[in-house]
Amino acid sequence: MPKPTQPSPRETVHTVTADSLVTVDFSPRFDGRSRSRPRRRPPGPYRRLFALPGARAFTAGNLLARLPMGMFSVSAVVMIAGSRGSYALAGAVTATGLAATGLAGPWIARLVDRYGQARVAVPATVTAVLGSLALLLCVRYGAPDWTLFAAYAATATTPNLGGMSRARWAHLLRDDPGALHTANSFEQAADELCFMLGPVLASFLTGTFFPEAGTLVGAVLLLTGALLFAAQRATEPPSRTGTAGARTPLRIGPLLVCFVATGAVFGSMEVVTIAYADAQGHRSAAGAVLALQAAGSCAAGLLYGALRPAGPAERRLPVCLLSMAALMSLPLLAARAVDSLWALAPALLVAGMATAPTMVTAMTLVQDRTPEGRLNEGMSLVVTALLTGIACGSALGGWAADHVSPTAAFVTPAAAAVAALAVHTASRIASPNSRRAH
Repeated sequence: MPKPTQPSPRETVHTVTADSLVTVDFSPRFDGRSRSRPRRRPPGPYRRLFALPGARAFTAGNLLARLPMGMFSVSAVVMIAGSRGSYALAGAVTATGLAATGLAGPWIARLVDRYGQARVAVPATVTAVLGSLALLLCVRYGAPDWTLFAAYAATATTPNLGGMSRARWAHLLRDDPGALHTANSFEQAADELCFMLGPVLASFLTGTFFPEAGTLVGAVLLLTGALLFAAQRATEPPSRTGTAGARTPLRIGPLLVCFVATGAVFGSMEVVTIAYADAQGHRSAAGAVLALQAAGSCAAGLLYGALRPAGPAERRLPVCLLSMAALMSLPLLAARAVDSLWALAPALLVAGMATAPTMVTAMTLVQDRTPEGRLNEGMSLVVTALLTGIACGSALGGWAADHVSPTAAFVTPAAAAVAALAVHTASRIASPNSRRAH
């Protein structure tokens, strides 16, 4: 006699009784507790980034220390010009500090690579803070003009805190290029945010309290942030003392020239926009209009970091440079077609969206081409190149605004963007091996 078979989980057995037909369902039942839960959306790239142990702590300290970078120049100009009655003197003092920073930066970064971030950044920051306080006291008590130059030059020992933060990300994410792309995008957006909020905070402090308030608060923020950043030793990259191959040559020469041209875009755009706003009778609105460019770059940087990079940085950089060259023509077109500051504002907002992706991609390429033991030095050389370009662009933009017209002077940043694209294209043609680097 064959054995009765059990019904499968999806079968239904019908039994007949004297009273009715009873249906018995053997299909699986799910109560509320066993019911499958909806899948959680995976965390976004920035949440994954700051889920790394120690990432939030060193980022918070670094951002606090970087905010004064956008405060010191404005504070110094207001403080010196208000006390000595000379914008020429104030400009000369700040230019001296800018030049000293460009010269001292790579040497400070080399020491950071060799001895470690905490061992070098803390005494270098203390020296820079003492220089800022010395400048404040010299202005306050009427010291000779030469003391202003000496005091402000001492602030050149300020370490490249943005570069040190990028070096930490490169160390933590050396095996995850996608996450490193997100980290670089965040750092670029942070740069834009600091240089956008810094002047606003400095203007508020100097105008609301006393002329030295901006410099004093900036020095306190710099020292506090640097100490908090340096205290996060768990995420600090190892120093290269005693490591082999530490003097591997940097292969970023053509990129540095490209950064000079990119810096010229920033410097010329700032001067030309101020000159154009002045010609329109709205000089006081120039800062707000320029802030739109930084806002556009900040937003584009965050969005760019949330996207998965398409291909290696070597292939993406020409596209970014081409986009920047195209978008930098928008302010020129707006100024010529409408001849209004209010038409220039949205053009600057859109043009700024090209700068962050370009800087992020170029910085990623610098990290790829720089030995791990010399990352801080490589980043500092980039800053020096940018400062050089900003100085050159400011001079060219000012000359064009004075000798041609403020409207026509918008050719200068567009031409600098084209020059950056041309330099990179020429370097790729001259070094075909770089195209196979990735």
